[in-house]
Parts: sequence; C-alpha cells; structure tokens
Amino acid sequence: MFKHIVLIVYLFFCLCAYSADSPVAKNIGTYGDWAAFYWNMEEGKVCGIFTYPKKEEGKYTRRGKVVSQVTMKVSKQSSGVVNFQAGYPIKKGSKLDIIIDGKPIAEFNILKDQMAWAEDEEIDDLLIKGMKRGTTMIVKGISSRGTNTTDTYSLRGFTASYKAISKICK
Repeated sequence: MFKHIVLIVYLFFCLCAYSADSPVAKNIGTYGDWAAFYWNMEEGKVCGIFTYPKKEEGKYTRRGKVVSQVTMKVSKQSSGVVNFQAGYPIKKGSKLDIIIDGKPIAEFNILKDQMAWAEDEEIDDLLIKGMKRGTTMIVKGISSRGTNTTDTYSLRGFTASYKAISKICK
C-alpha cells in the first residue's frame, strides 16, 4: 500500500510539474490509509492529503485513477478544499453524493472533466468535520456515459494526516 501511495504522489507531482523550476513535493508521512505531503510555492506552502477507495463499484470497462484529496495553502486561511477525482468524465449537470457512516453529508456539483469540488467553504468545512469523526466515506457519481459508480473510502488516518498538514500549512 505504501509503495502505491508514494508512486501516486510522485506521479501526481510529475503531472503538475511542467518545468524544471516547478516545486518538488515533500512527503510528510502516511497515516493509516491517508498520505500527507507539501510543497513550497512562491506564495507559500501548499499541503495536501489523499487516499484511494478501498472499493470501487460500477459497470464500467475502463476507469482512471480514483482519489479523494484535501489541500490547503498557508496564504489562504481555510480548513482546506476537498476534491474528488472520479476516474471518468463526470456527467454534466450531475453531482457527486458524499455519505459518511451512512449519513448524507454533501453534494459536490462543481465539476470539471474528472474532478469535483464543493460549491463553497462551508460545505468543505462540514465535510472535513465529518471525515474527522467518521470511519467510512462513500462517494456516488454518474459518468458522462451514464454509468453509476460507488466508491468506498476508509477514513482511518484522516484526522492524523489532516493534523500533520495543519501544523505545516497554518
């Protein structure tokens, strides 16, 4: 599992780094099922945590990487921005439903290609609080081809990884 996390962090930052001057990610550590990292930007540090689903359900033939992430910047005082990479183009006009421990928590309706975000910081704050308290998070979505998906994430280690980036990025 740790090898996969390190590889994904590396690939994530390779994709984001288009020039030799781009910042290099620094690994903070792995906490349960979540990995934490940061990098130095001109405007200050940017921190993030991420995990992969423990279970992916849906009748699809091909699907890309599926990831849940929280990022925060020193330059912007917030509890963080939550986003999901669905692994497929998300159906326009749809939403991702976020359920923690069986309780619907939020809908993400800011969609771009394979990514989804909350409408505002209040939803991010609510979701982060739920992720700290919960044990399991389910994300339901619909692909542009109409395929329903259900991804189940472990929240084990979320609080510890979130605390780790909060110390570095606040």
